[in-house]
Amino acid sequence: MADLSSRNPDWWRQAVIYQVYPRSFADADGDGLGDLRGVTQRLNHLAWLGVDALWLSPFYPSELADGGYDVADPRDVDARLGTLDDFDAVVAEAHRLGLKVVVDVVPNHTSHQHPWFQEALRAGPGSAARDRYVFRPGRGVHGELPPSDWQSVFGGSAWQRTADGEWYLHLFAPEQPDLNWENEEVRADFRTTLRFWSDRGVDGFRVDVAHGLAKDLAEPLRDIGGIGATGEEALQRVAPGSHPYWDRDEVHEIYRDWRKILDAYTPPRTAVAEAWVPDARRALYARPDELGQAFNFEYLQASWNADELSEVITGSLATARTVVASATWVLSNHDVVRHASRLLLPPGTDENAWLLSGGRAPAVDPDAGLRRARAATLLMLALPGSAYVYQGEELGLPEVADLPTAVLQDPIWEQTGHVRKGRDGCRVPLPWTPDGPSYGFGPGAAWLPQPESFASHAVAAQAGAEGSTLELYRAALRLRRKLLEGETLTWTPDAPAGVLDFARTGTWRCVTNLTERPVPLPPGEVLLASTPLPEAGSLPPDTTVWLG
Repeated sequence: MADLSSRNPDWWRQAVIYQVYPRSFADADGDGLGDLRGVTQRLNHLAWLGVDALWLSPFYPSELADGGYDVADPRDVDARLGTLDDFDAVVAEAHRLGLKVVVDVVPNHTSHQHPWFQEALRAGPGSAARDRYVFRPGRGVHGELPPSDWQSVFGGSAWQRTADGEWYLHLFAPEQPDLNWENEEVRADFRTTLRFWSDRGVDGFRVDVAHGLAKDLAEPLRDIGGIGATGEEALQRVAPGSHPYWDRDEVHEIYRDWRKILDAYTPPRTAVAEAWVPDARRALYARPDELGQAFNFEYLQASWNADELSEVITGSLATARTVVASATWVLSNHDVVRHASRLLLPPGTDENAWLLSGGRAPAVDPDAGLRRARAATLLMLALPGSAYVYQGEELGLPEVADLPTAVLQDPIWEQTGHVRKGRDGCRVPLPWTPDGPSYGFGPGAAWLPQPESFASHAVAAQAGAEGSTLELYRAALRLRRKLLEGETLTWTPDAPAGVLDFARTGTWRCVTNLTERPVPLPPGEVLLASTPLPEAGSLPPDTTVWLG
């Protein structure tokens, strides 16, 4: 295993980070909800798999209005998930196993149950307590209209009226009031949060909605008209840095302040931005005097097309180099359709409509989807930079698209008036064994129902099974450690159309066939293939091979 328990400040540059969504990872106490003791008990799986670090999605006190991203106390553990002692046990066991620990932080908003927000509601208009958030009087004769036309990411107005007539901003759910980052008390409290977790041994932070903290709050508030609530498309329709509440230039001063805190530790604490911004703007968050790394969503959103992927890969590497950062690659996470299903959907598919159809329009062949997902994984793991993998993708889990609406937990379902199905399908708890009431997730039923097909995907069913997706991940991660050298790649100029072919520093090469027909296999020793190669000298469709 790489020397990740050392004081190496660059451990993150080409690491493989495994995202743990705690409520769906492992349930130790039998209440149907995953917890921190369950995480500790299963950390040996991550070490056995061969990843370098785990990223813990929110485990803070929360009423789960947004899956834990509505945080009532950013320096504690939700009682249903454990205690601070349980958190310390996760960190201690992870470090014993040679794993780094990254935690989610949520600086854009709090829960409406946060003591600050409850104080603001009691204190009334014009109070210092309300200045920690974004409160405004309404428009209209009696203040009955929202202060602006700003829209929530989850649908509808981004403003909620209080009992005394004022309105507060929530770019997400009404239970997630936005903080006012012009308020020095807000900034000071978050510095305390960063130190709190760093002092407990955390090695890095994933920054939720990193592009959303700074807002143009000058009066009168600017309407956004038709530019939309979120997404890169909205940002591309305004001058860079000028959107009223996304990706404003002022946000970078906040992160430069954070970097001073992160660099005060040895080794420095790392950070990665979740910033849904255009490629060139993403580099700003990854500057060495700011967060140092940012998620590459262009890669996640790219279709299974060689030209599109090569363009994204080339551009992402070039962008990272401009700020001396390393690139990031991700195929699945807790917010998107799992790539074992998504990559088989025809380009332009309305994923929400597909979810509403229960995954039947169009139907996705699970075997074909898994084949493509395995090829995509080997391609991703061959790229220079950090790879972020989402729990369960090493098992080849598909999206659970046919969850009955009666069991849905994601607030998007209710917030949009049952128009958008939400993200529950990628958050269904993991199967660890092929039997039991929740396939080994816990001693009882899980908080979201698991399909019967999860039995064959279980860890125990795949461990040691030749050709299984779990063993493919394990082999790839083990081999990747031996092969990694440098942070560049060289494209093969004469690769056939529809084939991605590049060499990495050293003596190895990655070739992916994205066409519907076999192509000639380049010369070299086959180190690893995403699917068996049926005949000598041929690379089947939807297959990636590493050559030495």
